[in-house]
Amino acid sequence: MIRTLEMSTGNTGRNMASTPFEEQFRCCICIDIYTDPVSIPCGHNFCLDCIEGYWDTKDKAECPLCKTAFRGRPDLRINHNFADIIEFFKRSLLPTLKPEEDVNIEEQQLPEGDDVPCDICHGNKLTAVKSCLICQASYCETHLTSHLRDPALQRHRLTDPATFTTSHLCRTHNKPLEMFCKKDQTPVCEECANREHKSHKIVPIEKESKRIKALLKQTKSDIQQLNQARLTKIEEIKRSMDLSKKITEEEIQSSDEVCTMLISAIEKHRATVVTELKQKQEEAETRAKELLHGLEQEINDLQTRNSELQHLELTRNPLHLLQSFSYLSRLPSTRDWSEVPVHSDNCMGTVRRAMSKLVDIIQEIANTLSAAEADKMNEYTVDVTLDPVTASGWLALSPDGKKVSIGCQTKKISLPDSPQRFDSCVCVLGKQNFASGRRYWVVQVGDKTDWDLGVARESINRKGAIKVRPSSGYWAICRRKGGNLSVCTSPSVTIHLKQAPRKVGIFLDYEDGMISFFDAEAKTHIYTYKGCTFTESLYPYFNPCVQDNGKNSAPLVICSV
Repeated sequence: MIRTLEMSTGNTGRNMASTPFEEQFRCCICIDIYTDPVSIPCGHNFCLDCIEGYWDTKDKAECPLCKTAFRGRPDLRINHNFADIIEFFKRSLLPTLKPEEDVNIEEQQLPEGDDVPCDICHGNKLTAVKSCLICQASYCETHLTSHLRDPALQRHRLTDPATFTTSHLCRTHNKPLEMFCKKDQTPVCEECANREHKSHKIVPIEKESKRIKALLKQTKSDIQQLNQARLTKIEEIKRSMDLSKKITEEEIQSSDEVCTMLISAIEKHRATVVTELKQKQEEAETRAKELLHGLEQEINDLQTRNSELQHLELTRNPLHLLQSFSYLSRLPSTRDWSEVPVHSDNCMGTVRRAMSKLVDIIQEIANTLSAAEADKMNEYTVDVTLDPVTASGWLALSPDGKKVSIGCQTKKISLPDSPQRFDSCVCVLGKQNFASGRRYWVVQVGDKTDWDLGVARESINRKGAIKVRPSSGYWAICRRKGGNLSVCTSPSVTIHLKQAPRKVGIFLDYEDGMISFFDAEAKTHIYTYKGCTFTESLYPYFNPCVQDNGKNSAPLVICSV
């Protein structure tokens, strides 16, 4: 280690005076090169005699620099490796320093009159140039160095020593601030309490200090809970990404097995599928890294604030406690991570959507993949019920909110009008709304010849004639006159199926901007809206359509979970 030091310093010894390098070998108490160096639990170094002499003058063992207090006096042992380096420094480098450039304590002023002395100096105490509101100590220019260079101490609030020493006195009456005004939330002296604050509620400052300490403990508890929640979220994200990577690898392997069964013309398409899967994984990892970075940053902020509160909790100065708590009690800005969704399977549906471009060649394979995907949908099943507040007056809803059909009445039932209710179209929305995550529900259409199913955003128009299409806030499929299914777009897109579904599964992936429809019984894919941008809550959408002379009288039935 000494050899490394010698190589790194080389011929620069003559220019090292008064540099940060040299100061690393000086004790901040005696301002001289370390003699018998020791390290105390907080990590700062001192001469053995200096730190023991300092503690001899104090009621408790604490660090002169960071004011960390210890339970009992630590057992100090000389750091012989560090002592060897210091000895090398003294022999090889210290003699080359220019005398006039060395640390000159005599150039600093001794206190005179009202000057505040340094709390760290022994013997002839030098004049303090700054006082620390956190450490509750004053420092001369030499002993202030640590506060200017140590990243942790740089966060402390420094003030003028003259202001610091009189901060416990009333500026108006020059009397001790021994009471606290509850109305104005400020410390007051006896004179203030009998005059300006006479009609206010006044309590002893010690009593208010105890109350604030209780609040401080609660704030610490809140920070710890927030911190723990973020640590839990980090673990959840890490577990999710491990599982996501495994699933992605399995999907890639599956796609390889499928593509090797096809003719050479499909080989190019196979590469496209693999690329898309890897891109999905990269996007997922990028998002996870961003989430982890955000969580780690918040944890760092919370831990920093908690450390400051812990330090404040140890203060014996109630005035300092009151003055500092209002600033430190404000929690750092944090995000509500409970609403941040974390998904492990980022590849669901990717292979199927890619293969659909080659329907004529791989239709059978696509159906197989759809069945597997349909099984995965069950993990996201939600219990959906109909919202009578939104139902048209032409509709009849079952008491359990699971069935809807056109009523038997010849006139529309008069219902209280509201912005949420459809007045002309025979439509109704689900009670549940979704603004994040993945959701899946199944609706039985049976032999109905006409129906609409899908999702609608909260701000849709519900009055008069409506146009069911994405630009109007609807993402749906429909059936008319017992014919083929259609995508509710402009223009509409016909969906050609071998057989009309009797149960339709609707799958919503909010973050991915995707809404998929499945034949829930055959486990085959029907249609997917991709690349959607959702900016508000989405609701399940139902339209049983008119009865058509009894041909379409059966209800739409939401299948139970």
